Amino acid sequence: MKMDYYPRSSLSYLTLLSLLFASFLYLWITTSSSASNPLFPIHSQRNCLPRNETAVAAAPTTAIAVPRDDLELALSKASMPNRTVIIAMVNRAYADPGAEVDSGATMLDLFIRSLWLGEGTRGLLDHVLVVAMDRAAYRMCRFRRLNCYRLETDGVDFRGEKVYMSEDFIRMMWRRTAFLGDVLRRGYNFVFTDTDVMWLRNPFKKLSKNESEDLQISTDVFNGDPWSEDNFINTGFYFVRSNNKTVALFDEWYSRRENATGKKEQDVLLDLIHEGAFKRLNLSVRFLDTLFFSGFCEDSKDFREVATVHANCCRSIKGKVFDLTVVLRDWKRFNWSRKKMAAVNGTTAASWKWTNHMGCWRAWRVRGKRNN
Repeated sequence: MKMDYYPRSSLSYLTLLSLLFASFLYLWITTSSSASNPLFPIHSQRNCLPRNETAVAAAPTTAIAVPRDDLELALSKASMPNRTVIIAMVNRAYADPGAEVDSGATMLDLFIRSLWLGEGTRGLLDHVLVVAMDRAAYRMCRFRRLNCYRLETDGVDFRGEKVYMSEDFIRMMWRRTAFLGDVLRRGYNFVFTDTDVMWLRNPFKKLSKNESEDLQISTDVFNGDPWSEDNFINTGFYFVRSNNKTVALFDEWYSRRENATGKKEQDVLLDLIHEGAFKRLNLSVRFLDTLFFSGFCEDSKDFREVATVHANCCRSIKGKVFDLTVVLRDWKRFNWSRKKMAAVNGTTAASWKWTNHMGCWRAWRVRGKRNN
């Protein structure tokens, strides 16, 4: 039987031509505009918009594009619906019971315990983001099943106790300031709280709800005027709203670190206040009354009003832990007394006094003896 066949060279030639034609067709389809290509009639999203909507879509936006990194995920998880977060920062010395403090309780333990014992504060734990400055602190945070974020510190060792005003203490405070500025730039309001602040009542009920107030900051000693820049501030507790003015404040604040040898970040912020930075940036700042937001520098005079107690004016972790344990004991005794003896015109509550802060007083005495 005689069979027709193509020479092998002819078949190869036809195959090559077919491939070339297919490649040309593919390139033509993908590069042609949708308006002139009848084989590819799918319109882009922009071409579907009317002329005026196209212009709006192409205009630059004022919102900052925030990457969905670990910090953003942690903030969004802890955030309240109004994008407010409670932020506390710890290192190993504040979180690990096996660190320098030998009392069995850590500062982080006491902070959590205060939220558990306080009035209207338990639900706030869901909105606390604990920022760990070393691996051990992060592991202890996770062990307690809190909202945790591990802050990278570029090889700096922040694990041990940083004694007040030591070089490492000052460096840690500036790292904190840089981090909090980043949180503001991401569009989150926050309450920053040291873990040596006991939350005895929900502080949001004592803070101003006026959204035009950019910053509400605690004081060591309150002079009676919430708008007076002569109040001596304390950066261990404050509420700040995210906006262009507060971001600018934190940027300027952090930029001063290189020319602030021997000063902690709180001192530099106080310098900015006295230089008129709040007025220049058009910031509305409220200085918080120690009646509600108290500390060891100036105790609240009324157990019925106090929201927070800060172990300020205290040098060592050991002294803070000792005295804050006593604060929580005083708080429990006050509540027990109020429940059992509420009948007598409130005189029991009004006359209740804080126990003296002997642990911190001893810590200052030890320092004085070493310096002599």
